[in-house]
Amino acid sequence: MEHSEEGVMEYAPHPPRAQQQAHHFHQQQQQLHMFWANQMQEIEQTTDFKNHTLPLARIKKIMKADEDVRMISAEAPVIFAKACEMFILELTLRAWLHTEENKRRTLQKNDIAAAISRTDVFDFLVDIIPRDELKEEGLGVTKGTIPTLVGSPPYYYLQQQQQQQQGLMPWSTGEP
Repeated sequence: MEHSEEGVMEYAPHPPRAQQQAHHFHQQQQQLHMFWANQMQEIEQTTDFKNHTLPLARIKKIMKADEDVRMISAEAPVIFAKACEMFILELTLRAWLHTEENKRRTLQKNDIAAAISRTDVFDFLVDIIPRDELKEEGLGVTKGTIPTLVGSPPYYYLQQQQQQQQGLMPWSTGEP
C-alpha cells in the first residue's frame, strides 16, 4: 500500500499476468530440476537391487511380447523397472503441476493429457490420448502456446550433456 499526496491509500498494482506466468513456469522448472536431481542421487546411492516397486515378472512378460526377443538377462527387467518407475513419476509430477495450475487437488485424465502435450519427450504418447483431452479444459492451450526457454534444449538434453562432460556417459556420441 502507498499513500498519495491527498493522504488516500492506494494499493500497489498486481504484477502483470505474463510476469506471473513466467514466475510460475520458473517454479515448475525448479521442481522438475529437483525431481531429476533426487532421482540421480537415489540411483547413485542404490545398493539393493532385489527390491522393486514394479513386478519384474510382468515386465519380463511385456518384453517377451516381442517375438524377436528370445533371451532376457536378469539385469534387463531390473533396469526396465527403474526406467518405468521414473517415467511414471515424471509424468505424474508434470500432470500434478497442471492440476495445481487449475487450482484443483485431484489429478485427472486431462492433467495427464496436458503433461503429455506440453512435453516433447512424451510425443510418442499423443496418439493414445483422445483429441478432446488434448485441449486443456477448453482454453485452447496447446504445446505451441506453452512458454519454453528460447534457444535452449529441454532439460533432459541439458542433463545428458552435463553427464557427458563429467565422463558419466562414455558410451554416448554427444548427440541428443
